[in-house]
Amino acid sequence: MMSRISDILALARTRAEQQGVNYSGDVTPLEASTLLQEAPGTVLVDVRTRAEWDWVGRVPNAIEIEWVEYPEMTRNTRFIDTLLKQVPREAQILFLCRSGVRSRGAASAAIDAGYSAAFNILEGFEGDKDAQNHRGYVGGWRFHGLPWYQG
Repeated sequence: MMSRISDILALARTRAEQQGVNYSGDVTPLEASTLLQEAPGTVLVDVRTRAEWDWVGRVPNAIEIEWVEYPEMTRNTRFIDTLLKQVPREAQILFLCRSGVRSRGAASAAIDAGYSAAFNILEGFEGDKDAQNHRGYVGGWRFHGLPWYQG
């Protein structure tokens, strides 16, 4: 089990190094699920908006902290303060958003705030848009059949 966790983390770090980002790495939704189940001290922080949680779906046991605030879609200036209150610095954090973009910013901000293990979940909750401009059919947390519920 530990070698599987080590392999996932090594691959995540390699992905991040290839992109030149400052956060700890990029994991797929399935890798994130494995880390949540098997790596003690791992938490999922969902950085989507309240509207997305309510209307699109939630991940069980996720810590929900908006990266941007709906409906203005302006950066949540209290993000790091809220994160520090809810997640210990020694935690391994997996950040999730709609498609894997806002979560990169959150992971980067967490590293800048002194967290040592902040990962982005690739594909996000809904994945990329398909040929018809719809989400949910090309990758993402829900697409892979991972736990979620309508809130």
